[in-house]
Parts: sequence; structure tokens; C-alpha cells
Amino acid sequence: MRASAAGLPHLSPTDPAAQALGYVEDTAQVDQAKYPNHKPSQDCSNCNFYRGAAGAPWGPCQLFPGKDV
Repeated sequence: MRASAAGLPHLSPTDPAAQALGYVEDTAQVDQAKYPNHKPSQDCSNCNFYRGAAGAPWGPCQLFPGKDV
């Protein structure tokens, strides 16, 4: 598993919690049939639970403690 500059491991899309919430690393890979309300502009960096720095490729998420998304 890769680690971010902050030293947190990246959340794996195969993690059970990630799968339960439909997490993917690339918003273009979202299953539109399963999540019809998803918009291409949605990603972790514009989510209320994201705690990474603006413009950072990875950052902490309150939904997945101890992991970067």
C-alpha cells in the first residue's frame, strides 16, 4: 500500500468500508448504474469530510480515519 507525504496509507478501494460507501480513486470509475446521482465533478477534495490541503493529490478523510483518500 502506498503512503502519502503525511505518512498515512492510501485507502484501498477493496477495503470493506470503502466498498460500502462506493469509494473509488478515480471519479470517472464510479458505477453510474449503482450511483445515478453521482456527478463527474464530485471527488474527495470537494467533500465536507476531506481534510487534506487544497490542491493536494491525497489527504485525510473523516470517514476513513488513519487513511488518505
